[in-house]
Amino acid sequence: MTFNLNTESESPDRTTLHLHGRLDAQTFNDFDSAMLDVLPRVAAGGTVVLDLSALEYISSAGLRSIAMIRRSMRARGGHTLLLNLQPQVRKVFDIVKAVPLHEVFANAQELDSYLDHMQRQITGDGAVDSA
Repeated sequence: MTFNLNTESESPDRTTLHLHGRLDAQTFNDFDSAMLDVLPRVAAGGTVVLDLSALEYISSAGLRSIAMIRRSMRARGGHTLLLNLQPQVRKVFDIVKAVPLHEVFANAQELDSYLDHMQRQITGDGAVDSA
């Protein structure tokens, strides 16, 4: 199986990347090359969301690529969050403790609730927009 990447920009401060297939020794270079294009377009302090719902396999090479994204975003005051991990992929992250649990979300609703909570902490606004 191959690797495929789709990018979805929801706002200048948040980009979602949908990873499909296998992120391994044969495909990580393609992913890394794509990140050289994508990451500079994410605003400083922004968030990269990696939707892994269609990622079937990840190797140590793939973990290294994700670690590079996390380092790059952190250096710019930003965040990298993981979404919709398949059980076998989640197990790899659990084994190597590659990503703190507060950066892993089961679904988009859980992620949006977290992001809403974080923004309300900054603004001090207790109201939730129901739109």
